[in-house]
Amino acid sequence: MPVPILKGVEIKQAAQTLKVKGPKGELVLEVHPEMKVVVDDAEVRVERPSEQKTHRALHGLTRALIANMVTGVTSGFSRTLEIVGVGYRAEAKGKGITLNLGYSHTIDYQPIDGVTLECPNQTTVVVSGADKQKVGQAAAEIRAFRPPEPYKGKGVRYQNEHVRRKAGKTAASG
Repeated sequence: MPVPILKGVEIKQAAQTLKVKGPKGELVLEVHPEMKVVVDDAEVRVERPSEQKTHRALHGLTRALIANMVTGVTSGFSRTLEIVGVGYRAEAKGKGITLNLGYSHTIDYQPIDGVTLECPNQTTVVVSGADKQKVGQAAAEIRAFRPPEPYKGKGVRYQNEHVRRKAGKTAASG
């Protein structure tokens, strides 16, 4: 399935390196040596040498990575994190954020290059950028500071993430 090249996107190919440039930035991909990428005027096609299982898997992976690059440089990607818990909050500080997650200290987090952090309110953090992998990585790192716990549901979670709740201890009857 070819990847359509949207307006404002420029794709350059040099050997096995693919550069995608758009309004939100520039991304570079090293294509696997066995995959062949063909760049036309309006689309990008990925071709595989055979029907082997590894070639089919690489074919789909390469196509998905290129499609994500095109989407990233045009509209970008974002992940929203919610902070749940009494006294838990986030605050924007320069390019990074300061998290207060119930520890004896605050946590200062500086994002990876190409990722921006926003705090629309004290309990929401929006991670955005052009590279889908970097956005997901930064969101996972922030979530790892205090993952949601199953008893009260407190912690940092992705928006619309369902936290499975457990029943707590019950008083002994007797």
